[in-house]
Amino acid sequence: MGRLLQPLLVYLSVATDRELARQVQYLKEENRVLRSRLPERITVTPQERRRLIKYGKGLGAAIKELITIVTPRTFARWMSGESKESSKKANRKPGRPKTPEETRDLVVRIASETGWGYTRILGELKKLGLTVSRSTVVAILKEHGLDPGPKRGEGTWSEFIKRHTETLWACDFFTKKVWTKNGLVDVFVLFFIHLGTRRVHIAGMTTNPDEAWVVQQARNLSMFFADQPVQPKYLILDMDAKFTARFRATLESEDLEVVRVGPKKPNLNAFAERFVQTIRRECLDHFVCFGVDHLRHIVKRFEAFYNRCRPHQGRDNRTLLEAACEEPATIPLARGPVECREELGGLLKHYYRKAA
Repeated sequence: MGRLLQPLLVYLSVATDRELARQVQYLKEENRVLRSRLPERITVTPQERRRLIKYGKGLGAAIKELITIVTPRTFARWMSGESKESSKKANRKPGRPKTPEETRDLVVRIASETGWGYTRILGELKKLGLTVSRSTVVAILKEHGLDPGPKRGEGTWSEFIKRHTETLWACDFFTKKVWTKNGLVDVFVLFFIHLGTRRVHIAGMTTNPDEAWVVQQARNLSMFFADQPVQPKYLILDMDAKFTARFRATLESEDLEVVRVGPKKPNLNAFAERFVQTIRRECLDHFVCFGVDHLRHIVKRFEAFYNRCRPHQGRDNRTLLEAACEEPATIPLARGPVECREELGGLLKHYYRKAA
């Protein structure tokens, strides 16, 4: 019986293979007809690509005779990419993939520069086309010692200075001993300095800075401020008793907010303190003054030199006139002789090129 069944099974198997071959041949021809009606290149979706790989990888070299939607080389590249992706997935550690380092640095940068909380930072990241979860932003901020919540309150003194530098002025007194017919007396010089441009305005000087005198200086200052291109909004001054309530009220009546600092905190009025140091070291310490008029002449000459000719490190070693220009001044060609203009008996020197 077994000897009779074996030839029958072989016959049926061969007949089945022939039938399948005829079906495959027909489908191939039909596929060629349909393919000729389609565009030269067909773009498949990732899902369609995975289906083709699934049913084609078991065919081996026979796929070269069947595939028409792409070239055999492209199909081989698909197979290679699928293998690499499977390998990556197998080697990938469990859990959510780590946030790219570039995104992490950006989160820290935004938080450090603005003091914003994680919700606001999320909005900025979304605007930049980056998708990050709330918990990830919070974790990054905590990892770098930053508070995930927004910064509340008025902020630091440095932030206040930086925020209002264009509309912020400061004032202070400095003194100089002057010889008069009654002997040595202290002369008080009141000055104002614009923090944005470093420009100095000498308001006045007196041997008796009483309330009437300082109030008059406040009135004069209001007229001076009215001529400025950018109207001042804040004025820094210390706790000196010479800055009386009437003096402050006169300034505040002109919509100028007075910001008092101190006591014993000179760094809060650092720009004014630095100017006092500069005028003493570069000018006043070199003179013995005879009378208030003599001192006024010296101070006014230094004021003009300071505002016009003296380079300032805080302004990229340019003069205040050059720094005030929207575009940096071009360096002149090395033509013409170098000349030196002197002030106050040669104490102040200004070098320039004489026109050829």
